[in-house]
Amino acid sequence: MDIQIPQQSTGPREAPRQPRSAESGPHAAGRWTTRRWLTVGVASSFAVLLLLGVAGGLLLARSATLTDRVLSADSAFVAAVRLETALTDQETGIRGYGLAGQPGFLDPYRTGVSDQHTFATRLRTVMGDRAEVVRDLDVLEQRAALWQRRIAEPVAAAPPGAPVALAAERADEGKSDFDAVRDASGLLQQTIQRVREDSRAQLHSATTERDILFGAIGVLILALTTAVFAGLRRGVTRPLERLSGDVRLVADGIFDHPVTPTGPADMRQMAAGVDSMRVRLVRELARTDENRLQLDEQATELRRSNAELEQFAYVASHDLQEPLRKVASFCQLLQRRYADQLDDRAGQYIGFAVDGANRMQTLINDLLAFSRVGRLNTETSEVDLEQLFTRTADALSVAVEEAGAELDHDPLPTVTGDATQLGMLLQNLLSNAVKFRSPERPSRIRLSARADDDGLWHFAVTDNGIGIGPEFAEQVFVIFQRLHTRETYPGNGIGLALCKKIVEFHGGTIAVDPAHTPGTRIAFTLPGPSPAAVAAAAQENQR
Repeated sequence: MDIQIPQQSTGPREAPRQPRSAESGPHAAGRWTTRRWLTVGVASSFAVLLLLGVAGGLLLARSATLTDRVLSADSAFVAAVRLETALTDQETGIRGYGLAGQPGFLDPYRTGVSDQHTFATRLRTVMGDRAEVVRDLDVLEQRAALWQRRIAEPVAAAPPGAPVALAAERADEGKSDFDAVRDASGLLQQTIQRVREDSRAQLHSATTERDILFGAIGVLILALTTAVFAGLRRGVTRPLERLSGDVRLVADGIFDHPVTPTGPADMRQMAAGVDSMRVRLVRELARTDENRLQLDEQATELRRSNAELEQFAYVASHDLQEPLRKVASFCQLLQRRYADQLDDRAGQYIGFAVDGANRMQTLINDLLAFSRVGRLNTETSEVDLEQLFTRTADALSVAVEEAGAELDHDPLPTVTGDATQLGMLLQNLLSNAVKFRSPERPSRIRLSARADDDGLWHFAVTDNGIGIGPEFAEQVFVIFQRLHTRETYPGNGIGLALCKKIVEFHGGTIAVDPAHTPGTRIAFTLPGPSPAAVAAAAQENQR
């Protein structure tokens, strides 16, 4: 198919430029490559730049040294602040432990002791050549050690479980000692701040000298650049602008505009490559349009197929069931009216006909429910699974009571989904657990639920019934696949297939746990909030 090329109504792009001749550029540009042009320009300026680079390098080395000093002073100031924070954490932890006697208050104290050694060591490493800083740090550590020896360590050694009497007795003494620690910390920070300011002043002076030298270098480079620019303009820049203009037209959608090779030899090769890519792009766009048309046709066919499926559902729910009801009704009427004229075999045949009609009607209803999952009633809402489980258990109460089964469940969450479909899911799983109970032991059925870090709710319906062999773990979820005869266990073989379709429609998975014995565990997942969100919601409800 043809590609429709957008045409501009106004401006210079209305008519693309005609391809230029390869000889239209400068004569030298046709012979020299871009590398040769650059080599000539760089060689002519290398000597000057080398001299300027040596001078600038010396000045930069000095600036780098001063910059390292400034960074070291900044790092030391941060370490001093962190050291003060570590000491404050120790005082806070000891004070809390002294008042409450709870071991948890000692965690900040122990962390603070570790951080104190860490940041004190860092300060000595970074500022070891500054005697005034080392002196103030020694004073701070001495006062901190005095406070720890007289107050912190005795209080921390007291047994937990009750307020520490020693903390109350030495409260004033501890406050005085720690105020001395704070004063020493403040003095240390002031000393480091002075070192920072001195370093910054020296760096500023060096930066000013560097700027002056670089300004002179810039003037020289500008003069050199002006000389080199004329040659580069003729041999490189102008052909590159022409190539850029051609590429821009193609990028704006004028795909039939050719990219004309001009300029140096290597630039000609690049232009030829871009033009080849343009041709391939036109072909790809043509194929893309064809694929899009095919997708549109497939979407139309899919909508038609869905419409036919809806019509089939209507027929299945009305037109097909009505004859079945008539067959069953008239067979039963025939049996009642002519019972005295029919022998036992005829009555048995009529029973077979009625049972077949009823089973066909049940099968149609199950197929109809299976086909509607994901197509009808797709609006989701908040579904309280606790209430849904209660309603489902009430609906199965007769079967549960006859089987002598015991239903149990974990606290169930509220999820987002289709309440009707989730109800069908629970009813099928629970009714299967009741149906396939073991005659050797009382039936116990439990629905468990837990939230995981993957953002899903993990559910499991567990029973102690006859179980499912590992070799049938996948087969049971295939529609119409039965592991037992209809005479042993009634049903159509659609229940678990319907459960799988409902779970997958809600974005989850379902599987049989082959390791569970005795009985069966069917585990499935549904999207839900993370455990953090659940905890936050629980706290909000408590408030």
